[in-house]
Order: sequence, then C-alpha cells, then structure tokens
Amino acid sequence: MTQGSADAPGADAAPGRVTTPAALDEQLPFTPDWRIWLGLGITVAWLLLGILYVGSSIGWARIGEQPAEVIGNFLEGAFAPLAFLWLVIGYFLQQKELSQNTEALRLQFREIQRTAEQAVKQTETISAQERHARQQIFLQVHELVRRQLGAIAGLLFISSQNAGDGEAKVSDEEVAELWSQLNQGDPDVFCRRILNLHFELDSFGERLDFFYGTPIRARHTNNFIFTVERLMERARRADTDGILEDAITGSAYGFVYRIAIQYREHAPEDLADVARTGRDVRMGIDLANATTYEGNA
Repeated sequence: MTQGSADAPGADAAPGRVTTPAALDEQLPFTPDWRIWLGLGITVAWLLLGILYVGSSIGWARIGEQPAEVIGNFLEGAFAPLAFLWLVIGYFLQQKELSQNTEALRLQFREIQRTAEQAVKQTETISAQERHARQQIFLQVHELVRRQLGAIAGLLFISSQNAGDGEAKVSDEEVAELWSQLNQGDPDVFCRRILNLHFELDSFGERLDFFYGTPIRARHTNNFIFTVERLMERARRADTDGILEDAITGSAYGFVYRIAIQYREHAPEDLADVARTGRDVRMGIDLANATTYEGNA
C-alpha cells in the first residue's frame, strides 16, 4: 500500500463494501495523534519542573513533614494544569472521532444510494425482459391465430357465395386459388376478399345478409369476432402501450372484425348470440346438436 492510499480512508475498500470506523481502524495502521505527543511532552516537562521545584525550594526531606492538607493542596495545584490540558486534548480527540464517524456515515449513505440505484436498474431490466418475453410469446401466438382467422374468413366467404338458388357466385377455380394462397402463407387473402366484396355490395341489407344471412354465416362471424377479441385481450396484457392492439385493428382481419361488430348490433337476437348460432367457440361444442346427443344417449 502506498502512502497516498493510506492517507485516504476507504480508498482500498472494494466496491460495494460499506466503510465503518471499525473497518477503517482495521485497514489503517495505528498512528497516535500529534495532540497526544504534545500532551505527553508537556506532561513530562511539567513533572520535571515540579520535581526541580520540590528539590530546590522545599526539599525532599521536608516534604514528608508537611501536614496532609498542605500536601493535598500542593498536589492539587501541581496536577490541575495537567488535568485541564488532558481535558482539552480529549475534547479535540473526540471531535476527530466524531468527524471520522460522520465521514463513515457519509460513505455508507453514498453506498446505500448506489445500491438503491442498482436495484432500480435491475428491476427495470427484469421488467423489460419480462415484457419482451411476453411480446415474443404473443407474436408466436399471433401467427397461429392469424392462420385460424384466415380459415374462418374463408369459411364465411364461401358460405356467403351461395345465391340461394344453387348458383355459386364464385367459381371452384377461384375458391381453390384462394385456399392455395392461404396455405402458401397468406392468411389475409380471404379477409381482403371479404373487404372488397363488402364495398361492392350496394345496400345495407346485402351487407348484413353477408355476415348474418344464415345461421352458418352467423356462426362463422361470431367465431371470427370472438377469436379476434381474445387476441386483442392478450395483446393488451403483452403491451400496455397499445401498439400491438393498434396493429391488430389496423390489419386486414382487424378491419373485417370492426365491420362485423357493426352488423352484429343489427342482426337478429338469435343470430347475434354465439350460443344460439350453434357453436360455443370457447369450448368447441356443437350446441345445436347437444340435445340430439342427449336424446340419443
């Protein structure tokens, strides 16, 4: 250890270690204060002067013949200055000790501050990592749900193309091409086709009939709405800023969802209700045939 490092209390302390007066005493060698040396020097000089005074003025032979009160007064007057001297020295030494304690408390406070700042940074890092992990999981789930929504939109589109007289509005080749694009990694192909068809229809009744014209269409529409709402709920939990939710509502299936929500408000009650359309999408149970199964049982 160099002289410069020995003069700085706590200079060699390892980072993260709280410095205390006891720790400083263990780290630094004991060096008596200069006030102690001064006090010892004055004390020795004072005692020597006292000895010389007794030997020259009173005599050592006569000192024992003096009454006790005389000897007491002499000793009181002789040692009173020394007592006062050491009282003053003790006062300054106590001030130095208090200064060291204050410095140790200051160092402890700084160390506590650094520890608190590190704890806050670690908490923020852990929170960011957790949020990132939730978002990564959501993106993986989103891809699966997006394909599911593409299939539901395909079923809704195909069921809506029956004119009611047995004549299909789209050819089998076009339907096959749309399903091929869906299987090749374009899950929004039917959603875009539904959006185009929605704007091509002239009246509100035709658009309402597209989504809720039959129980089958109502089933697919309600299934589509429910699936998107579940995905949006998971997006809110994964991203409190709402960026993922905005991305969902701004996508092709998000536009179809918002349009379907508007027409569900005007659909008949028996078709707007998920349970009454024949399928509870949360459990995958065919409610329309539930009573038949029970009757057969």
